Amino acid sequence: MRDHDREGRPDAAVVRDALGVGIAVGLSGFAFGVTSAGGGLTVWQTCALSLLVFTGASQFALVGALAAGGNPLTAAAGAFFLGVRNAFYGLRLSQLLALPRAVRPFAAQWVIDETTAVSLAQRDRRGARIGFAVTGLSLYVLWNLTTLLGALGAEAIGDTDAWGLDAAGPAVFLALLAPMLKSTTERAAAALAVLLGLGLLPVLPGGVPVLVAALAAPLVLWAEGRRQGRARGAAEGEGR
Repeated sequence: MRDHDREGRPDAAVVRDALGVGIAVGLSGFAFGVTSAGGGLTVWQTCALSLLVFTGASQFALVGALAAGGNPLTAAAGAFFLGVRNAFYGLRLSQLLALPRAVRPFAAQWVIDETTAVSLAQRDRRGARIGFAVTGLSLYVLWNLTTLLGALGAEAIGDTDAWGLDAAGPAVFLALLAPMLKSTTERAAAALAVLLGLGLLPVLPGGVPVLVAALAAPLVLWAEGRRQGRARGAAEGEGR
């Protein structure tokens, strides 16, 4: 079937957009490599995280907690909770992509924010598959390459704190997160999480504030539900 006979976008347009996302985010692996190596992990440990875990938020959370002196189990728990969202992405993408069973275990490694966003933006299954594959491949290759370069660079210059590179990881994490906060509820959850995390940082062991900050989402959703319930009640009262 020729491109113009399909309801979806032309393949070239999908590939272009997917490559744009993959390259833009993939370059952030350099910041992770610097942060991880500066936090005490070896080059090989840093590269293993990118190769095997491959979910930026969880990776930054893990090395950040370890660098702050947190317990490894606590740090891993914080990273795990951040990575749980990918399981929900997988439920949606499994229906959209409908990949063969033999391919699914390998495709699961690429189920992250960026591949999900590009796939869901397409109008048909072919476009979604192309977007998923191109985004996943370009991002995986570039993220791991820049992770290696960042870790080697951090090891070569020594004390990353003296160069101010300890702020690279959090800065990149915020840059990736900010565009995703589109609704008032999402912004409120993010603001509350920041307040909880920063407020508890001086009094709780490293890694624990991240876990407590995760409570921001259910708290904000509960408050939003109460607000909407009161609004519906008021509307019904006026309609009587």
